[in-house]
Amino acid sequence: MKEAKIGILTLSDRASAGIYEDISGNAIIATLQEYLLSPWKSIYKVIADEQKEIEKYLIEFADKEECDLIITTGGTGPAKRDVTPEATEAVCQKILPGFGELMRQTSLQYVPTAILSRQTAGIRNKTLILNLPGKPKSIRECLDAVFPAIPYCLDLIGGSYLQTNESVIKAFRPKS
Repeated sequence: MKEAKIGILTLSDRASAGIYEDISGNAIIATLQEYLLSPWKSIYKVIADEQKEIEKYLIEFADKEECDLIITTGGTGPAKRDVTPEATEAVCQKILPGFGELMRQTSLQYVPTAILSRQTAGIRNKTLILNLPGKPKSIRECLDAVFPAIPYCLDLIGGSYLQTNESVIKAFRPKS
């Protein structure tokens, strides 16, 4: 089984400046370690909320590093510096709005401000790019909701095969 590559891109002005530790990116890695039985490695970076910089790293992770999946955290709110969805849409050939819809619907069960979130997902070549919010609790809630569809999406776009730990999360693949 080919080792999957998963890009983790944290978008935070303060974490990128070393003002505080990146707990969001680490929360994603910890969650994926629970979810996945198949071999994978992370390509990890913390950068500021700058659209051109975000686009540069999404392209680098997808095209040069050949990540199967890129998960971003942060920059999905309504604030002026929140530009992650714009960067994602700028580099993708296809947008998958259902991911954002499900994440907002899931988050609304916990906080009424979930309607302010603009996370989305899209495909660049053979890479799925997924935008998550920046709070670790929200990251886990959102990943629990959407991750069952991710392995099949990767199958469809020619990415690596992801096998999940079904006692933690069950991937959905249609019966063939």
